[in-house]
Amino acid sequence: MAAEDLPSEFDVVILGTGLCESVLAAACARVGQRVLHLDRRSFYAATWASFTFNGLLTWIQQQEEESLVEEVPDWSGLLEEGEGLIYLSKSDSAPISNLQVFCYTSEEDEEEEAKLTDAPKTPGDGKERGGGEELATETLESESTCLAELKDGETPARQEDPTEEEEEHAVQTEGEEPEATQPCPAATSQSEPLRKRMSYAQLVKEGRRFNIDLVSKLMYSRGSLVDLLIKSNVSRYAEFKNVTRILTYRHGNVEQVPCSRADVFASRQLSVVEKRKLMRFLTSCLEQTDEYQAFSGRPYIDLLRHQQLGDNLQHFLLHSIAMATEDTPTEVGLSSTRHFLRCLGRYGNTPFLFPLYGLGEIPQCFCRMCAVFGGIYCLRHSVQCLITDKDANRVRCKAVIDSRGQRISCSHFVVEDGYVEAERELAAPPGRCVSRAVLITDSSVLCSESEQQVSLVTVPPLEAGCPAVRLVELCPSTMTCMPGTYLVHLTCQSLGSAYQDLSPVVTRMFRTSESHDGGADERPSVLWCLYFNMADGSEQEVEGHDLPSNVYVVSGPDGSLGHEGTIKQAESIFQKILPEEDFCPPAPNPEDIIYDGENILSSPTEDESKEEEEGTEEERTEEEERTEEEERTEEEEERTEEEEKSMGPTEK
Repeated sequence: MAAEDLPSEFDVVILGTGLCESVLAAACARVGQRVLHLDRRSFYAATWASFTFNGLLTWIQQQEEESLVEEVPDWSGLLEEGEGLIYLSKSDSAPISNLQVFCYTSEEDEEEEAKLTDAPKTPGDGKERGGGEELATETLESESTCLAELKDGETPARQEDPTEEEEEHAVQTEGEEPEATQPCPAATSQSEPLRKRMSYAQLVKEGRRFNIDLVSKLMYSRGSLVDLLIKSNVSRYAEFKNVTRILTYRHGNVEQVPCSRADVFASRQLSVVEKRKLMRFLTSCLEQTDEYQAFSGRPYIDLLRHQQLGDNLQHFLLHSIAMATEDTPTEVGLSSTRHFLRCLGRYGNTPFLFPLYGLGEIPQCFCRMCAVFGGIYCLRHSVQCLITDKDANRVRCKAVIDSRGQRISCSHFVVEDGYVEAERELAAPPGRCVSRAVLITDSSVLCSESEQQVSLVTVPPLEAGCPAVRLVELCPSTMTCMPGTYLVHLTCQSLGSAYQDLSPVVTRMFRTSESHDGGADERPSVLWCLYFNMADGSEQEVEGHDLPSNVYVVSGPDGSLGHEGTIKQAESIFQKILPEEDFCPPAPNPEDIIYDGENILSSPTEDESKEEEEGTEEERTEEEERTEEEERTEEEEERTEEEEKSMGPTEK
């Protein structure tokens, strides 16, 4: 909707289109609230967004450019008696820092490259590169088109109903597969094998085939996000792919982790004795035993050693299944292990799912649901200040003033923390950061019979004092990268800049100009790489602010693998706004939605359906009684007429 056409009154105004805000918008609109959803950015999902390659280059340029802070107008003339103003942050305070870009592709086709992109050329490999074409504004479809639905025990699959753009993404030349390589072998004296190198110009030309996430997460098959997608029927707006394998980096090699029963018995890395021990432990750890409780407060590794599990099993259980460190307490390690095991087998051989076209699809799915139920969206639009009621016993926000100076009344206001960071008093010190790296490579970290593998790789600390790194490798079938390439996301808790934290892992597991020693090297080659730091939303304090009581501050993404913290936060804020309402009740199927003029009436709930059925039965009974009575009356009239006719001649 155009900004000048906005209504002047809403129940809930939400500023920011991240995952938590989008879930809240959908939940409020679903139960009949009037929702206005704004974002000063030109794209959806904020720091949860996915970009094409060219779009990512533009985003990088925007982050590096110094934005001029505009003078805030004086809106005091819009105030009434007893009202006050609270101004929001004017600058875009996206929690991104320490961006570094490296291009390792060849500089072929200079003239063609100059035509394709405005990015500055830097001669030589391994140099920083920036720039790119303008990012096309993404649009949000409000129709409720069913794409895929999650069901217990079934593997999500892409339906054969692609749009033209999706068909373009899915095109692959028959027989053309990425070249397979062995995982990180030591260099030998043999001559270097010939490997076709992709130029930077090719990456830019095929940039629309990439969907690169700013946040790297996976969806636990029995996690809160998947449960919410199923409960709300939002799963119909997206498609999902199984994570096909769990890997770990150990002794310089990438190894597959046996986590399911089938994997354990098929594994060639474990002896028969190790397989029995592993299965016995995985079975027993689902139960609460006195033996495990005795290790409460002690490191999880102590329990694993007490179980007489060898080094192999200890490594797999600690780093790849529990995804813990040697300092992790036993109760935390056991909880993580149990959650991992409970998620196995629901949709595949691993506990994880990944949405096609990237994680940025999920916030847009919830935005689509909000739009279906009457929510109004406006990008490149913001809120400049809040109008508070000073006369109330408890200070409340009664309206907002948008970037066009329009006064919009509202009962509740939800805002992304970046918009108010400078204006609120935090009850906690600044939070930690997450180090991120995004790589485009030419092959997988572990070759297999099938090249269409989605892999989760755990990398323990390479040295004392180094962070543990989580690596997610996406293949072209996830619609996040072009055929012949892989998209690799690396994430860890920050100890320094992202480059300092993650470059040691990149140079060990991948081939770059810094890691190449001139001999044979069959590791995957890095074509392009981005490093950056992002604020860890789990450490942000959203309660300890001095804003009005009906203003709710939403933190950004955290550094965990799943989405539990974000969904929990969305549900908590929803219950504060509407404590009597159900959080994200099921949306009706498109054919069940009733359109009444401009209003959209959802299909009845179960109780309403019963009442309607009872009412219909009563109406049907009354109608049948009336019909029977009319039929009896007609029969009596006909009988009377026949008697009169028969009696007529006799009387005469």
